[in-house]
Amino acid sequence: MMAGERAEIIDLGRRPLIMGILNVTPDSFSDGGRFFDTHRAIDHALLMADSGADIIDIGGESTRPGSKQVPLEEELARVIPVIKEVCHAVDTPVSIDTTKHEVARQALDLGAVMINDISGLHADEKIGRLAAEHGAYLTLMHMRGTPENMQTNTDYKDLIGEISEYFKNAIEKALSFGVHKEKIIIDPGIGFGKSVEGNFAILKNLHRFLDLGCFIMIGASRKSFIGKVLDLEADERLEGSIAAACYAVLNGADIVRAHDVIETRRAITIIEKITGAPQA
Repeated sequence: MMAGERAEIIDLGRRPLIMGILNVTPDSFSDGGRFFDTHRAIDHALLMADSGADIIDIGGESTRPGSKQVPLEEELARVIPVIKEVCHAVDTPVSIDTTKHEVARQALDLGAVMINDISGLHADEKIGRLAAEHGAYLTLMHMRGTPENMQTNTDYKDLIGEISEYFKNAIEKALSFGVHKEKIIIDPGIGFGKSVEGNFAILKNLHRFLDLGCFIMIGASRKSFIGKVLDLEADERLEGSIAAACYAVLNGADIVRAHDVIETRRAITIIEKITGAPQA
């Protein structure tokens, strides 16, 4: 495949995939402002592609705890120029991280092949119809509330059970819009309305979501639950992020989101070698 040729198929299920995170925002928790400039964002996307990213996830709205929604026109102005250039420059599949169908529509028209909806179709149901019409992959994430208020209530009677029930409903809704099940990815939402202990519980019990019959994505990279345990700032959480990614893969994750693509790719490659080694 030549650079700029649209990558329609994401090779899910054969091996763990790395989704490189590109935040085109001034205020994301881990790299706020670093790639807000369009040219720097494009350069970083190219670097992630060269470093082994299987998917590049581009978002123009911070979802850190307490963040507020960005107006549509502002979000479009942030992400569309980047998506246009990235889809033209590399053959790595591009995902649009948004809860707005108009942002998703323009991204898909430019060559994106996945919609990463942190609201699980709660914010804008038109995203489900859009994904079906375009034959796009659709990631449905679990979140209680919105980024602005999600950390005000992190208590659950049955965390894994409640997330599973949420996914059953979200998957059914996506299917009703015509999205094919093999193109649905579920993400239990590490850090989105969860306590520190809850995030670790999700990783430990990730295998319980396998019965839902969808591919699983985990986004633990640089998250605060790692920082709170290790007493480290966001840019110092590489080892903790890689440990979480490796455990997630061993426990059923098909995709791991990563800020540090090349380091995560190396670690996952070793995990694959270990799991593929012959049994003595």
